[in-house]
Amino acid sequence: MRCLGVFLLGLLRWIQAETYTAMLSVHQALATERDLLQHLHTYLEEETSRLNDLQRFYKKVEALHQGMGSTLVNPLSAFTLIKRLHSDWLNMIYSREASENIQALKSKYQRLEQNLPAFEDLEGAARALMRLQDVYALSVKELAEGKFQRVSAAPLSDIHSPRRDFSLSADDCFHIGKVAYDMEDYYHSILWLEEATSLFRVSYGKWNTEDEGSLEDALDHLAFSYFKAGNISHALSLSQEFLHYDPSNKRVARNIVKYEKLLMANPEASEDEVTLQRPNVTHLETRDTYENLCQTLGAQPVQHQSPQLYCSYETNGMALLVLQPLKREIIHQQPFIALYHDFISDTEAETIKSLAAPRLQRSVVASGEKQQKADYRISKSAWLKETVDPAIAVLDRRIEALSGLNTRPPYAEYLQVVNYGLGGHYEPHFDHATSRKSPLYRMKSGNRIATLMLYLTSVEAGGSTAFIYANFSIPVVKNAALFWWNLHRNGEGNEDTLHAGCPVLLGDKWVANKWFHEHGQEFRRPCSINPEE
Repeated sequence: MRCLGVFLLGLLRWIQAETYTAMLSVHQALATERDLLQHLHTYLEEETSRLNDLQRFYKKVEALHQGMGSTLVNPLSAFTLIKRLHSDWLNMIYSREASENIQALKSKYQRLEQNLPAFEDLEGAARALMRLQDVYALSVKELAEGKFQRVSAAPLSDIHSPRRDFSLSADDCFHIGKVAYDMEDYYHSILWLEEATSLFRVSYGKWNTEDEGSLEDALDHLAFSYFKAGNISHALSLSQEFLHYDPSNKRVARNIVKYEKLLMANPEASEDEVTLQRPNVTHLETRDTYENLCQTLGAQPVQHQSPQLYCSYETNGMALLVLQPLKREIIHQQPFIALYHDFISDTEAETIKSLAAPRLQRSVVASGEKQQKADYRISKSAWLKETVDPAIAVLDRRIEALSGLNTRPPYAEYLQVVNYGLGGHYEPHFDHATSRKSPLYRMKSGNRIATLMLYLTSVEAGGSTAFIYANFSIPVVKNAALFWWNLHRNGEGNEDTLHAGCPVLLGDKWVANKWFHEHGQEFRRPCSINPEE
């Protein structure tokens, strides 16, 4: 039974290690911290009462010591002195109140411990900040000050000005840099550890109980990061600064000797400037285009430049839409992509979110014949059948009226609801399968012919949908539906539908996806041998 208990606790901690992958989980973590805050408040009140009692005792005894020499002849005074030294001091010093107070706080903490984020969440949150830093070309120094400002070399204006600045501490920056350091990502570790070192220098000599890092820790990790990046001269100077604070550290002393020998063997190395390079992400060949689209919201032509792009009211010949026609905006022609404004109401959006919330699990991606978690998709998702609530059945009928396609399983998938996490994103991908071995074919209803994506919330910054090869991106439009065809009429995949969900910079992004399959649509979208259709 004990082994089973340990296993279950480990399982709970593993499940909780998904906190950073959905903002709903982050909100739940905030609620947990509110509970901890209340417990700490109770502890402080009880400790204040105990300290006040100690202060009272101190003042009483101090007052008795004023002129004590002349009063000792009084037997009453002598008795109270002996009593104090025999029992009063003993009771005050060995009072169980202090240990009971701290034990109560620890007990309350332990009851909430299974709800706390795991170390994997800290790592994931740090990687999320590095992702936002990269994709939106943000300055680490400004980020540490709570500002979303671009690096000085970037030609674009600041992407977002928050209503409230929220700065990071030296220890916060150290942890982010340490995560990069442990990943052997010295590009990011240097940037974040430099900021941590600067902040630790300013506050040197002041220690916060909650901090784990220190100036010495930051200098140590930063020096080795520079060494691995090829800047031996800077690694040497940082190590020498470290020894100023910790002269007895033999390991760092040996490093200094090593660095000095390397510089003596190659004197020119001290003059060479090493340019830091971002890690090469081999699986993302379209990184530059992707990031540019996320930053600029693309290069789509405006209406007056292309008469093919226009807005209209549409009924699609459906009685359901006569009294409330669709507000269609054609966003792009090749591939054909349309945005339907106000497709759902605020009430419907909240209903979908509330239905999905208790069912959310870490989103997966197709990998060969299997599905697995991946850092290039950070979100949680849930699948909603039309039987789960009448609102889903009503939505399905409206989606069918919009698309003209069969929404019944297996000809279409259940509604997938997605909540993005910290820096939540989905790097460039196709919705349709590009291999016959894909798990999509297990439904035995063909490939994904089309996609409809609902924006259930708005976001303050980031989170746009970028179409990479088509070279445009669309911001999040609350309650709107985005529709596109994944396959040509001949059944071949449309490569221009390669798209991505840009990282959410600020906000809580929820979307819902409806995917339609080939089978069941034969008479609704007839085939064609023309590869252009």
